[in-house]
Amino acid sequence: MILCKVLGSVTATAAHPAFKGRRLMVVQPLDEQQKPLGRSFLAVDNVASAGPGDTVLVLREGNGVRQLLKDKTLPIRSLIVGVVDAVSA
Repeated sequence: MILCKVLGSVTATAAHPAFKGRRLMVVQPLDEQQKPLGRSFLAVDNVASAGPGDTVLVLREGNGVRQLLKDKTLPIRSLIVGVVDAVSA
């Protein structure tokens, strides 16, 4: 899992059926000091409460995502699994 900041949501006029009823968010990976690290990417919001500016935990491993969602056929690689309240060093 990696720490990320939610940048915003994505609206698609056409999408794979696996995304029906699921929110798709743009997230930015963060380093240990919560500074941007690398390129942003898309993640499905599994907690249904993540929004722009939130710090979240993202599972970025397709097989683990499919196990959590209990569907071996989903083409989802990145999943928001928690909203972070605080980070301390």
